[in-house]
Amino acid sequence: MSKVAILFPGQGAQSVGMAAPFLEAAPSAKALFDQASEILGYDLLEVCNNGPAEKLDSTAVSQPAIFVTSLAALEVLKAQKPDVVESFSAAAGLSLGEYTALVFAGALSFEQGVRLVKERGEAMQAAADAAPSTMVSLLGLDREKIEEICNEARQPGEVLQVANLLCPGNIVVSGHKPSCEKAAELATAAGAMKTIQLAVAGAFHTPIMAPARERLANALASATFSDARIPVISNVDAAPHTSASEFAGLLVEQLVSPVKWEDSMRALVAEGYEAMYEVGPGRVLRGLMNRIGRDMKKKIAVSGVVD
Repeated sequence: MSKVAILFPGQGAQSVGMAAPFLEAAPSAKALFDQASEILGYDLLEVCNNGPAEKLDSTAVSQPAIFVTSLAALEVLKAQKPDVVESFSAAAGLSLGEYTALVFAGALSFEQGVRLVKERGEAMQAAADAAPSTMVSLLGLDREKIEEICNEARQPGEVLQVANLLCPGNIVVSGHKPSCEKAAELATAAGAMKTIQLAVAGAFHTPIMAPARERLANALASATFSDARIPVISNVDAAPHTSASEFAGLLVEQLVSPVKWEDSMRALVAEGYEAMYEVGPGRVLRGLMNRIGRDMKKKIAVSGVVD
């Protein structure tokens, strides 16, 4: 029997109307939005389904929106394919998605997850507002070349570093805007297929997020974690973790460390995982996994919930 992992998306997967298909397929998911709305103080489902896009795309809103919508998608999978849900023996989530993975694995309650994601989104937004910064996707170059570009493009006194290692040929750098702009220029000159400035509030997964790290650490210190019933792959070290004592520290470190998504997926494949389910809005993780599988010359079955 093949080993199956569940994957949850991160910020950037949001789109207006994203929750509707999941609620139509599993009306029980509405209770998740009702509970989250009470905690957040606004109608989360209304924003997810009707926008406006500017509000949904803000870091403070998109993070709880994706978190809850992903768990709504899980309700659909539970109703339609309970045997598949029972077969998952590892979980992973891209950045924000790690919180969703922890809830699925039983390490964190839904209510605490909403509160932590709310605090995380607000803290990251505040840290980004304090320092003009951004993130740029550099397509078609390898890690070594992008590290060279970062070292050359980094302006005096500024931050510029690799932030997301997503899949072969898709690496995101993050830092102060002038350094990111220079990195995009150098990447184009080095033969990059494309450079894309991401629609995010600021330089996530860099030391620019240090103020958010302190605020999130305080919130995590008051949260209660349990041992996970299945391993959860950390973005920080691309390794599986199950111990309750480890999760808070990993989530704090994640804010200022590169997201090692490609390494995480390669580790799962190396452990014999031949099937993955992306549970949540969008198809980003399926695209990344297909690229990683081809690079490893492995055929990985990657599925979604509602296509």
